[in-house]
Amino acid sequence: MKRKEYWNQKEMSYWEKLYYLEIARGLWVTFSVFIKNLYKWCTGKKGALTVYYPEERRSDYASNFRGKHKLTILENGRPKCIACKMCENICPSKSIKIVAGKSPDEKDSYSLKIPLSFDLDYASCIFCGHCVEICPKDAIIMTNDVSELPTYAREKLLYSLSDLLESKKDA
Repeated sequence: MKRKEYWNQKEMSYWEKLYYLEIARGLWVTFSVFIKNLYKWCTGKKGALTVYYPEERRSDYASNFRGKHKLTILENGRPKCIACKMCENICPSKSIKIVAGKSPDEKDSYSLKIPLSFDLDYASCIFCGHCVEICPKDAIIMTNDVSELPTYAREKLLYSLSDLLESKKDA
């Protein structure tokens, strides 16, 4: 009997010692997927090959996919945000900057503070969703839209309050 190197080392079975069978099985799986995709490409069917990005958009995002941020609006047209700066404080990448101010309408019972500026830097955002989870008024949400995020210009990744209030796709 062979001496064990570890106290809990298991003895390999005869089939496990023949690891060439496992290598052949792995190559078979890889080859079969390759043949299926090659057949789809040759017949012109849609497959798991390529999405031609500017012309085509993916439609198979998961329901809990976190894309662009959006600030929600009250019935009177004012943002729901009360400028509490909780999202700015919890953001691990420090990509949110808020400047708070007093509400011009003193009769507004919703909040006495409003955001004068709400800047979001998508170049440093890691899309973690902490800002959405911590917001006490559900003022910030994340939509499934990613349409304008890929860009070559870094300046286009800086979103202001007006950019976050208007959204191409409603959540």
